[in-house]
Amino acid sequence: MKNIKTSYKSPVYNVQRIPIEKIQANAYNPNTVAPPEMNLLYKSILEDGYTMPIVCYYLKDEDKYEIVDGYHRYTIMKTHKDIYERECGCLPVVTIDKDISNRMASTIRHNRARGTHSIELMTNIVADLVESGMSDAWILKNIGMDAEELLRLKQISGLASLFKDKDFSKSWK
Repeated sequence: MKNIKTSYKSPVYNVQRIPIEKIQANAYNPNTVAPPEMNLLYKSILEDGYTMPIVCYYLKDEDKYEIVDGYHRYTIMKTHKDIYERECGCLPVVTIDKDISNRMASTIRHNRARGTHSIELMTNIVADLVESGMSDAWILKNIGMDAEELLRLKQISGLASLFKDKDFSKSWK
């Protein structure tokens, strides 16, 4: 086995377990998340746990951690007692040491780097799930879609098989 380097520059190699009471939001995050996506984030954390640490800056004078990225993951713990209790009130945190301007830039980079979902790829995923036997209810619950979005993706696919065994209204008579 090769010699493993013990000093990394990337913060992710130094995750710390920090009590949520020592973490605070920043005043400059322009990112908002709609309620359906917040519900999906809750479900993701409930089902998979925290898979990404919160990125913070340590405020030495206050002995607090200010969020640079991860505000919505933090909010889930603050607003869901089941998550708080399961995680013993602590969040995984990595720290960066940058001045305020660079922390603001980091926040924007993190937000914008997440990208968007490709409609074509989402349509393929829905088609694969339907063809593998997953019900619409399962897809809605586990992918975080509403019924209208699922219907649109099925329509875009053009695959009649995605509508088999469905009842339709008689309005065309």
